[in-house]
Amino acid sequence: MPPATTAGDTRFATARQVADAVLFEGYVLYPYRASAAKNRLRWQFGVLVPPAWAPRHEEHSFQQTELLMEPRGAAALALELRFLHAQRRTVQRLRSDGSFTATDELHLEDRVLVPWDEGTEERVVHEVPVAELCGAGIVLPFSRPAREDTEEVVDADGRTVGRLVRRTERVSGLVRLRATELDGPYRVLRLTAVVENTSPWTPEGEGDARESALPRSLVAAHLLLGLDAGSFLSMTDPPEWARAAVAGCVNLRTWPVLAGDGGRADVVLSSPIILEDHPAIAPESAGAMYDALEIDEILTLRTAVLTDREKREARGTDPRAAAVIDLAESMPPEVLERLHGAVRALREVTGEGPPEIRDLPPEIREVPSEEAVFRPDAPWWDPARPDALDPVPDRITIDGVAVGVGSRVLLRPGLRPTDAQDLFLRDRPALVEAVLHDVDGGVHLAVTVEGDPGADIRREQGRFLYFQPDEVAPLEDA
Repeated sequence: MPPATTAGDTRFATARQVADAVLFEGYVLYPYRASAAKNRLRWQFGVLVPPAWAPRHEEHSFQQTELLMEPRGAAALALELRFLHAQRRTVQRLRSDGSFTATDELHLEDRVLVPWDEGTEERVVHEVPVAELCGAGIVLPFSRPAREDTEEVVDADGRTVGRLVRRTERVSGLVRLRATELDGPYRVLRLTAVVENTSPWTPEGEGDARESALPRSLVAAHLLLGLDAGSFLSMTDPPEWARAAVAGCVNLRTWPVLAGDGGRADVVLSSPIILEDHPAIAPESAGAMYDALEIDEILTLRTAVLTDREKREARGTDPRAAAVIDLAESMPPEVLERLHGAVRALREVTGEGPPEIRDLPPEIREVPSEEAVFRPDAPWWDPARPDALDPVPDRITIDGVAVGVGSRVLLRPGLRPTDAQDLFLRDRPALVEAVLHDVDGGVHLAVTVEGDPGADIRREQGRFLYFQPDEVAPLEDA
C-alpha cells in the first residue's frame, strides 16, 4: 500500500500533539530518575504484548477500534499507527586495559548514566481507498528488526570513559481494517480497526518477567485515522438516528474521539487513555512533562528544587528527562506565572463575548456583586463544636460487618456519577488501607486493588484509590 500523503500528515498535526501526550504518558515520572520507585514499573498504557506471553499474565496482544464514518464519493482512509519500541540500554565503563565492563553507574560532570529502557517512536503509515475495506477487508503487516547500537561516552575533557550499548529486539504486528455498510437513512459504514502484536517470541518459563516481554511489545499503541472526503461520527455525542449503531460498536482497550483541527470531524484519535472529543494541549504548557495527570506548575516548581545530584541522575536517565530538567531551570518567570491557573469557562463572558452571551439579559450577563454572593453563617468546620476533636472510629459497619484496615472488600462503584477508571474496577477485590473521616462527617475508604503489581509503590507513597462505604461490599473474611 502507498504511504500516506503529505496532506494526510498535515491533517493529523493537531491530533498528533495530543497523541504525543498519550504516547509518552508515564514515560518517565517526577523526580525523573531511574532509581525513583514510581519509575520501576513502566509502560502502563496501551501495551500489546507478544501473544505467547499475554494469556499467562492477564495482558493483551491486540486492541480493537470500532466507530462509524460517513465517507463521500471515492474517499480514502489515512491511517497512522504509532507506538514505542522499548530498547534496553546498558552502561559500560572503560577499563585500564582498553576493554569495557558493565556498571550500574557512570559518573560524569553533568550527569550520572545508569541502565534504562528507552522508548523509540515507531510509525506505520498507510492510505487506502474506503471501497477496498468492504467485504473481507485488508490486512497490513509490519515489522521492525532487531539491532544493536553503541554510543561512545566522553568526559568534559573529551576522553573516552565508557559507552552505552542499546539492544532492540525484533517486533512484528499487523493492522486489520474492515468496513461494513449499515442499514439506515444515510450511507454509514462501521469501521473496524484491529492492531495486533504477532511477535513469535515465546517465554522460556512461567517465571519469565514482564521485562523480557516488553522489548517485543507495542507500547502505548494508538491510531490516527483520517478521511479525505467525509466525516466520522462522535462516539460520545452521536446524532439521535445513530445512537443505536454507536452503542453496537465494540472498542477493546482503546477509545476513539474526534480530533480534527478546528472542531472538524474528519480525524479520529483512538487512544488507550479515555479522552473527550477534540482534546487539546493547554496553551499555557511550556513543554512535555510526561505526566499529564499532574499540573505543569507543580511539576516545574518541584523539578527546579531537586538537588544537584538528583538533577545529574535525571539527566543521565534519559534525554527526555534531561530536557525536563533544562526546561525547569531555564523557564522565564513570566512563562512560569502563566502556568498559574486558567479559567477557560470565564473567557467567554469577558468583554463582549459571543452572540449567545451578548443576547442574554443584563441581570444574567453581569457578574453579581459581593453582597449577592451567598455565604453561610458558620464555617464548614466549626472548631467550637463540642465534638470537633473527638477521636474518629477506625472501623465502620457495612452490611452488618465491621470493616477497617486490613479488611477485604469487593468494589462496587457506579451508584452515583463516578470516574470511568473506577468503573473498570467493578467487582474487583481490594484491601482497605485506611478509614478516613472528613470534617463534613463523610467516610472514605482508601484501598489497593488485589493483584495490582504497583500496590507496594502506592502504599509507600500513600497514593490510594478512594471509595465511599456504599460503593463496597465486605468479603467473607472481612
